[in-house]
Amino acid sequence: MANRTDPMAKSVHGTNPQNVLEKLVRARIYASLYWKEHCFGLTAETLVDKAMDLEYFGGTYGGFFKPSCFLCLVLKMLQIQPDKEIVIEFIKNEDYKYVRLLGAFYLRLVGRPVDVYQYLEPLQNDYRKIRERLRNGKFVISHVDEIIFRLLNEATVCDVALPRLPRRIHLEDQHLLPEHKSALEDDLDEEFEAEMRTKRHVDQTHRPLSPPHKRPAY
Repeated sequence: MANRTDPMAKSVHGTNPQNVLEKLVRARIYASLYWKEHCFGLTAETLVDKAMDLEYFGGTYGGFFKPSCFLCLVLKMLQIQPDKEIVIEFIKNEDYKYVRLLGAFYLRLVGRPVDVYQYLEPLQNDYRKIRERLRNGKFVISHVDEIIFRLLNEATVCDVALPRLPRRIHLEDQHLLPEHKSALEDDLDEEFEAEMRTKRHVDQTHRPLSPPHKRPAY
């Protein structure tokens, strides 16, 4: 019963939301101690408390491919299918970086391509450090923006095969997204505008005085 999808949940990509994760991964999560002790009975409202306690990002690890707490909560979100507004609040959370990553990961699995680009691209400006657990069980230092880049560009993250994401330019051609402009381009534009303002100021300061107007001789 605890492993069943909410009967009110809508299908995702034409299937049960939990099927977004491969069967073997789901089985390992169902058998994990964290799932049994901490995920039973979670709701969309109480799940955020567990998300705030996350200490690292990762998929499965170790010789027995033990699922991370992060991956367990991803499956729980697929199971209970929280409202989109709640997911967006996770993504916009600036205080807890793993809550932000959890929301971003979930949206990448279930969201429309337009929403994925709209809500995940701004997170590429989040350069905070995070702990990531690799498949060998070791921890490494990564960054929020690196994880977001992988979610937008790679086919598999955290041992999860991500749904196909169309290239951004195709959505731009259909006028579903505005033309992409990176933060670096914005900085360059600001620098260019500042240089132009300085140049205009210098030109006005050093502009030669006009010769005095001579009266015509009669």
